[in-house]
Amino acid sequence: MAKPAEPGAIKEIAEELSQNNYLFRGLDVAELSEVLATGEVTPQKLYSGRSVYTAFRPDTSIASLYVVSNGGPVILRSAPLDRIIAITYPGSCFGMRNLALGYGRVSRSFPSLVEAYKTTDAIEIDLDIIKTLHAENETFRDRYDYLFELREKFQYHLLNCSTHPPQAVAALLRGLIYQERSLLNQPQADGIYVFDLPIDIIAHVAQLNHRTVEQVLKGMRKQGLLLPPQNDDSSDDIVRVCDPEGLKEVYSATRDKVSWWPLR
Repeated sequence: MAKPAEPGAIKEIAEELSQNNYLFRGLDVAELSEVLATGEVTPQKLYSGRSVYTAFRPDTSIASLYVVSNGGPVILRSAPLDRIIAITYPGSCFGMRNLALGYGRVSRSFPSLVEAYKTTDAIEIDLDIIKTLHAENETFRDRYDYLFELREKFQYHLLNCSTHPPQAVAALLRGLIYQERSLLNQPQADGIYVFDLPIDIIAHVAQLNHRTVEQVLKGMRKQGLLLPPQNDDSSDDIVRVCDPEGLKEVYSATRDKVSWWPLR
């Protein structure tokens, strides 16, 4: 079991949060350190394939907010279709819909498994700390509430998945672009959107088989919507979106087959 951060490490954590996480970005480090010191703040290593918790259990809430600092992504896997309905990258948080705070009190769904798809560094922050920040800091409160809106909008994109594979994959990519742009995590300095996005995740979001996903990505690269793999990619799963507007056109063609996709 991970140990709470030592008092001397709290300031370093506050600095990291203030610089790199949407929810805490720009908050005064000294004031944030004081609030963090009032409860437990625990750095966690979340390992691939191990559940973190089961979301949306009836009459059950969790005790901490999880801030993703490195690695991942963390996914929400919904039963019974084994469909992935939320993806969290570094710079964001998860757990707010299962905290007894704000919209979390009424944001309910069917029980779903939360797990780190890849090894993830996260910071677990006690609910009492989050309650204090939510009550006393308007910027934090507005951003915290906005995280709920982003979850809803991400799932809205998934609802627009067409039966045509290119549109289904484009729906996921458009959802991620909107999410990460809103969180101020993307695009990169060169305007490219970069996602660690394994084919298996795409398949479980779009309800496609792996071979079909591979063919869609190949077609998107040929059309210039995505860049080919780069030599400096940190993973074979990196997807680089270089033409978001072109991707939007594919996403919008929900009822028609795009010209470059030969299969029905």
